[in-house]
Amino acid sequence: MCQQQSIPLLNHEIVFYGAGSMAEAIVRGLINRNVVSSQNIIMLNRSSNERLAELRARYGVQGSNDPEQKNGYLRSAPVIVLAMKPKDTAEALRHLGPLLSPGQLVISVIAGMSIRTMQGLLGTPQPVVRSMPNTSSSIGLGATGLAFSKEVDEDSRRLALNIFDAVGITTVIDEERMETLTGISGSGPAYIYYMMEAMIAAGIRGGLSSEQSAELTVQTVLGAARMVQQTGEEPAALRKKVTSPNGSTQAALEVLERGDFFENVIAAVNRCAERSREMGTALEKELQQ
Repeated sequence: MCQQQSIPLLNHEIVFYGAGSMAEAIVRGLINRNVVSSQNIIMLNRSSNERLAELRARYGVQGSNDPEQKNGYLRSAPVIVLAMKPKDTAEALRHLGPLLSPGQLVISVIAGMSIRTMQGLLGTPQPVVRSMPNTSSSIGLGATGLAFSKEVDEDSRRLALNIFDAVGITTVIDEERMETLTGISGSGPAYIYYMMEAMIAAGIRGGLSSEQSAELTVQTVLGAARMVQQTGEEPAALRKKVTSPNGSTQAALEVLERGDFFENVIAAVNRCAERSREMGTALEKELQQ
């Protein structure tokens, strides 16, 4: 796991090729942490002037969907982040490949898209970083997995790490482990949100106001995560400390155990990873047509 002091990237232009929610989450984190000047961030999309105008107004970034201007940005940017929808990927990468020079770094946040497939669509052995961030990057608390193609040199490797370290923590993995990471951190926030929904609903049904139940749930989840982080203790050890024999916490945990909560969470993570592989396989087949 890596979390270095971020190096300011003010002299590096970063092009986000795609302007959806994940691109915005990363951009928001980079700007809020003062790692990249908003003027050095360029956001491109297929056709939505309204979306680009919204991003320019919100963050002060540059943006365009004019074909000539887009090509100019793509030819010159040291770093290009691929953040388009999977259905737009093949056309975008085939267009991008001839514009690139060997030193430009390509970073992908496209789920399921392998490095081999990206380089095949680009038509060049471009240095490629495959990443899987999550949306908590927008508040500087992201968890991002990174895998590097063999063409990525040490400077480009450090650059990619600095970008994602600015919006949370990073971990470098072998590419074949990316789907497992997706099941843990990529989709993981949704599991926690789902549990929080249930806790809030339980509070409301028990007579608390919706505001009280939400506030208590949020603080409880935040406090539990911070306890693990700051004490360095295993979650199991902390759980045992708050579980008195025959007490109310034990009674609650027994209900979860009867529902096979532990194994169900593991099964959910495994299914998420499996589905990510399925989507990647389907995407690669589609792109080869």
